[in-house]
Amino acid sequence: MVMSLVPVVVALLVAVPLGLLCSRWRWLYQPTVGVTNVVYSLPSLAVFSLLIPITGLAEPGTVIVPLTFYSLAVLLPSVVDGLAAVPESVRQSATAMGFGPLRRLVQVELPIAVPVVLAGTRVAAVSSISLVSIGSLIGRGGLGYLFIDGWQRTFPTPIVVGIVLTVLLAVLADGVIIFAQRVLTPWSRARSAA
Repeated sequence: MVMSLVPVVVALLVAVPLGLLCSRWRWLYQPTVGVTNVVYSLPSLAVFSLLIPITGLAEPGTVIVPLTFYSLAVLLPSVVDGLAAVPESVRQSATAMGFGPLRRLVQVELPIAVPVVLAGTRVAAVSSISLVSIGSLIGRGGLGYLFIDGWQRTFPTPIVVGIVLTVLLAVLADGVIIFAQRVLTPWSRARSAA
C-alpha cells in the first residue's frame, strides 16, 4: 500500500505548486499537461523496464517514479480546474476585505478548490493501487505477486485473493480521501443538511 500511495502524495506535492503556476500563467498549462499526458500514455511495464538500468531491478523507485508521473497527469488538471472554479466575485470580495494574494490563496481559493483536487486525488490513488501490481513483473509490486503466482501454477485462488485485496485497498483509499474531503470542507456538509 505504501508503494502505491507515496507516488500520489509526491504527485500532489508537485501538482499544487505547478497548478498554481499554470493557473497564473495560462500559457504554461498546455505544454505541462502535454508532457504529463505523453508520460501517462506510455505503458507502465515499458517505463518500469526503462528505469531498471537507472534505479536498479528491485528498487522501489523503479515503480514509484512512473506512478508519480501517472498521478501527476491526473492531479495537475484537477488542481488547475479547481482553482479555475473559484468565482471571480469571490476573489474580488476577498481582495475587498483586505486579503493579500497569499492569504486569499490559502484561505479562500484553495479551500474552494479542495473538492475538485480531492476528486482527482481519488482517481490517482485508485489508479496507482491498481498499477503497482504490475511492478511484480520486475520484482516489485506486493499484491501483483499473487497474480503471477496463481498464473504460473494455474491456480486461481491467489489470483482471486489478489483481485479482492486490490479492490479492498482501492475502496479503503477512496474512503479515506472522501473522509478527508468531509473534514476539509465542513461547509458542504452544512449545505447538504439544510
